[in-house]
Amino acid sequence: MQASSAEAFIVRELRRGLAPTLYYHSLAHTLDVAQAAQTLAAAEGVTDAETLALLRTAALYHDAGFLHTYAGHETRGCEMGRATLPDFGYSPGQIELICALIIATQYPQAPRCHLAQILCDADLDYLGRPDFVPISTSLFRELTVRQLIADEFAWFQLQEQFLTGHRYWTATALARRSTPKQARLAHIRARLAAWPGPQQDGA
Repeated sequence: MQASSAEAFIVRELRRGLAPTLYYHSLAHTLDVAQAAQTLAAAEGVTDAETLALLRTAALYHDAGFLHTYAGHETRGCEMGRATLPDFGYSPGQIELICALIIATQYPQAPRCHLAQILCDADLDYLGRPDFVPISTSLFRELTVRQLIADEFAWFQLQEQFLTGHRYWTATALARRSTPKQARLAHIRARLAAWPGPQQDGA
């Protein structure tokens, strides 16, 4: 398994192929998730080198489907993994594990193993981090340019729904990110309650 070569390949593909209007689902996001997954795995006691390499590969491929599609990108990312990872010596079993990890990040998340829990938590690590505002703003811009969100009020409503429904899975993320995330949720609810104009009464 030539993990470093696979990593270089997919990073190169993302750098040259992702649409510039993917303000959130950018190469920076993918690299952030890979780093967060590595940090979480260490804190969660994952030490096996092969396991860590497979987790990192999954992190780097988890949004690769955005090279081809917006909806259903997880499935497309799996297809890319199946098509390209054999060239780097990954076995069928390793590739299927990577695909299972990628699919687990589809929202609503449904991780079925510890590694999937780690990747899911890494994917949304920013929800409980100090850089929540700039990162969430980049998602707002991405959705706006695709006409997937109507206005700022609808955006805050979406954030409120998303943060309410989201949960962290690993003990590490629960300990490190849950309290700041709940503070963000409380702030957003306060913003919505004080929102000027007809939206607040449904008119």
